[in-house]
Amino acid sequence: MVICYLGIGSNLGNRNRNIKEAIKEINLLKNTQVIKISRIIETKPVGGPPTQGNFLNAALKMQTRIPPLKLLKDLKKIEKGLGRAKTVRYGPRAIDLDILFYGDRVINTKELKIPHPRLFARDFVIKPLSEVI
Repeated sequence: MVICYLGIGSNLGNRNRNIKEAIKEINLLKNTQVIKISRIIETKPVGGPPTQGNFLNAALKMQTRIPPLKLLKDLKKIEKGLGRAKTVRYGPRAIDLDILFYGDRVINTKELKIPHPRLFARDFVIKPLSEVI
């Protein structure tokens, strides 16, 4: 099993429910177990349309046997199932799931970059992540 950290955000619909449902769905993935979940914090959006609402953000620590690219695909399915639709970059979304770390792996492909490239520049990621590391 590999220890993996995810960032979670939502600024559309019932944001709290969206985050809790995403965590539930992640925990249902085969060969995966959520170990620790941060508090949910409210933050202002970074980038995107200036009129979008605030985000709720959280992070989680999990263990998994799912390879990184398959995990990314599984997370995208969860996002879609919870109502995420393609819009403008950094725009409003029902749910956003990002792989922050995957064990000690460094991945730099078109589809996936780990560690997450903007991780250390975003308080809305660092604060919840610091609670689960």
